[in-house]
Amino acid sequence: MNKVPTVKLNNGVEMPQLGFGTLHLPQETCAENVANAIRLGFRLIDTAKNYANEEEVGRGIKISGVPREQLFITTKLWIKDYGYERAKQAFEASLKRLGTDYIDLYLLHQPFGDVHGAWRALEELYEEGKIRAIGVSNFSPDRLVDLCQTARIRPMVNQIEFSPYFQQWHAKQWNDKYGIQVEAWGAMASGNHPELFTEPTLVGIGTKYEKSAAQVILRYLTQRGVVTLCRTDNPKHQQEDISIFDFELTDAEMHAIDLLDKGHTMAKDHRSPEDVEWFHTQATR
Repeated sequence: MNKVPTVKLNNGVEMPQLGFGTLHLPQETCAENVANAIRLGFRLIDTAKNYANEEEVGRGIKISGVPREQLFITTKLWIKDYGYERAKQAFEASLKRLGTDYIDLYLLHQPFGDVHGAWRALEELYEEGKIRAIGVSNFSPDRLVDLCQTARIRPMVNQIEFSPYFQQWHAKQWNDKYGIQVEAWGAMASGNHPELFTEPTLVGIGTKYEKSAAQVILRYLTQRGVVTLCRTDNPKHQQEDISIFDFELTDAEMHAIDLLDKGHTMAKDHRSPEDVEWFHTQATR
């Protein structure tokens, strides 16, 4: 079994450096996908209320046979549940669906709506010991700094889009300033850009180490200090994804990957008025 290194969050909690994401996993196979990932050595499992699969993730955790205390489970609060009272109710509902009595990391899924009311609820749930770490997702530096200026407890994690095609190093600098761990979603460009896997730079580096382009991407991000999520329903690819800690990229190789940055999102733009409207119209499933 593969062992994933950890990083220490600003509250002292250890978080695995590589995690298994569950967005868009087929509902009928989600539980087994999660169980298999855990058996392979993944300990960070990431879901969200809006993924509509918390029950399946919880079932996968149970059938994996790995004790709950050895896992790091993340879920997220959707916009329509923001606000102090609604956030607390939504949190309890997520606990029930996951079949656990605590969450390792609970995130505000988007930087819109009653962020501050929801954050107050997360602070209290954290202080009550129901959450081991609290954080945010998709917060740009301005939104993050605003929250930090008013929060009693600063976020421990900010989960943002991060891939070779969209390298948010400026955002990471601001997260680092406030002691917040950056976590990457969309490491493979959200699956929307298959050309990423045939990039000559990535393929060439992979050939040297007998690794795939996907493995080079994951190694690049984790080597840069970014906690990284990967998602696949293919057991062979799950095994590949977790097998990235037996090689190290050189400074020259890291720089070559730096040059692949296109400077714009590969998915939704969280600062675009049209996309903000879109997020607000998404019903919680």
